[in-house]
Amino acid sequence: MKAGFLPGITREISVNVTEDMCPAFGGVIIHRCYSTWSVAHHMELAARMVLVDYLDPDEEGIGAHVSVDHLAPCTIGKTVRVTAELVEASDRRAVCQMRVHDGDRLLATGRQVQVVMKKEALRRLLERC
Repeated sequence: MKAGFLPGITREISVNVTEDMCPAFGGVIIHRCYSTWSVAHHMELAARMVLVDYLDPDEEGIGAHVSVDHLAPCTIGKTVRVTAELVEASDRRAVCQMRVHDGDRLLATGRQVQVVMKKEALRRLLERC
C-alpha cells in the first residue's frame, strides 16, 4: 500500500436513479424506486474509489463484505450521493462506512470491506475455483 492510506479518506459519487435501478423480478418492475441491490452496488463503487489510488501496482482489492440498511425510498429521476469514508485501514484491509443521501435526506447506511491481495495470489486463488 502507498503512504497516506489512513482513516478519514472519503470519496463520493453521484448517481442519477434510472429505471434499470428499480427492483425487478422476472423482468417485471416491482417498485419504481432505487433498489437495495443498486444501493449496494453504488456503495461498492464508492468504497473502491477510496482504495484504488493507494494500491501498489502488484496489489488488488477484492470485496469481502457489504451490509446495507436501506432507510428510505428514492424515486426515479433523483440524484443520490454515495459517500464512502475509510474508518479502518491496514496494508491488508480497508473498511468503509457508507452513507447515501437524496439532498439532505438519508436513504441508506452501510459498511463495506475490501481485502488487499497481491495480484499473483489472487490469480492463483481464482484458478482453484
